[in-house]
Amino acid sequence: MATSSSLLATAELCDSNSLLISSGELRALHPVLQIYGRRQAFSGPIVTIKVFEDNVLVRDFLEEKGNGRVLVVDGGGSMRCAILGGNPVQQAQNNGWAGIVVNGCIRDVDEINGCDIGVRALGSHPVKANKKGIGERHVPITIAGTRICDGEWLYADTDGILISRMELTV
Repeated sequence: MATSSSLLATAELCDSNSLLISSGELRALHPVLQIYGRRQAFSGPIVTIKVFEDNVLVRDFLEEKGNGRVLVVDGGGSMRCAILGGNPVQQAQNNGWAGIVVNGCIRDVDEINGCDIGVRALGSHPVKANKKGIGERHVPITIAGTRICDGEWLYADTDGILISRMELTV
């Protein structure tokens, strides 16, 4: 069940959109990401970024107004350092981002868990990322077996994460 009237439960979305699932218009991420942050359910239009062990572009995005968007970061699945920490997550919350999904690690978990924002990541790691500013913005990425494009919609709750080419209703 969704936590508020504006959020749609992923199970309900799947049940009411079986044709979109079979056509590939609605896709579920493999269940490999951990849940962080106080907001267990979130949704919004996607902004994509691709980086590897570098968080400069991630921080740059989160300094912008989020306007209910979800930042989806392909960190290459690296488990060698964290590409997201407490300060940028706090800034994302303050700037109106709905959530952040990271194909990689985060750190400052206790601080992130105190923020009213949804965060998903592979795990946590105490080592910080590089600061070279290398990466790509607004590019198609693949996370947890699913191709994700800038401008698509993400729906996340405790059951999982769905990606849709368009905004959905039940």
